[in-house]
Amino acid sequence: MADATNQTAEPVDRHSWLRGNKKFPHMWCPGCGLGTLLNTVIRVFVAKGYDKNETVVISGIGCTGRIPVYVDCNTLHTAHGRALTFATGVKLAKPNLKVIVFMGDGDAVAIGGNHFIHAARRNIDITAVVVNNSTYGMTGGQHSPTTPLGMKAPTAVTGNIDPPFDICNLAVAAGATFVARSTIFHYQQTFRLLSEALEHKGFSVLEVVSHCHTSFGRINKLGSHLDMLKQQRDHAVVFTPELDVEKARAEGKDLVIGLLKKDATRPEYCDQYEKLVIQPSQAKQNRGGV
Repeated sequence: MADATNQTAEPVDRHSWLRGNKKFPHMWCPGCGLGTLLNTVIRVFVAKGYDKNETVVISGIGCTGRIPVYVDCNTLHTAHGRALTFATGVKLAKPNLKVIVFMGDGDAVAIGGNHFIHAARRNIDITAVVVNNSTYGMTGGQHSPTTPLGMKAPTAVTGNIDPPFDICNLAVAAGATFVARSTIFHYQQTFRLLSEALEHKGFSVLEVVSHCHTSFGRINKLGSHLDMLKQQRDHAVVFTPELDVEKARAEGKDLVIGLLKKDATRPEYCDQYEKLVIQPSQAKQNRGGV
């Protein structure tokens, strides 16, 4: 894979991938990390030379769910928690298409949790980008499956007592063959990991830790979007096989980022499904069509 720094340094025509005449200005709050992520996604598509007619961007409901609205290619803005089911149908019908799904943390692992683990189990060739801002930002700031212990929300006014999911650990345990984590602050790393996830043959999960300074940050007194970006920077540590996670946590580095798993040995679901379709047909031909 080409170096991400060199790719992003080149002039790129991003405007052809945006529905600029119809959908802008966007609906996200000023300073929201989703604007940065959209920019990253478009730059990756351009750098890789993807064909808009062969690319499908799918989402569910929520702030993250608005990403396909702004991208000029084949897009689906679907039901809450059901983005991966639509994506699975698209991929099985047209395995040649590049299918990318964008979900928030609540969309992916709350109402969509069952679909998430089974897409990982099947190892279907879909890239799932989960934007984790620890809250339901669009619907009032309720606590989500990734809200840290003790953090406040309108549905947890004295502090959250539900242990949060680790999205990447969940993906690994469920069988995803590419699992990585980055943050909105770490733009170059997000670019590189998304590029690699899109080229991986199998179910790829990229968790992008973002910030919701409007709903989550305000009630927890975490400061502005810039303050929350600095928190991403200060709490992050890059994964290596030698990393002592407990020691890193004790030093305040409790956000492990980077490539966490990559397995190219497991068969991909669409390939297996195609064999099921072809083999009976061949057997029928061998029997003389009987």
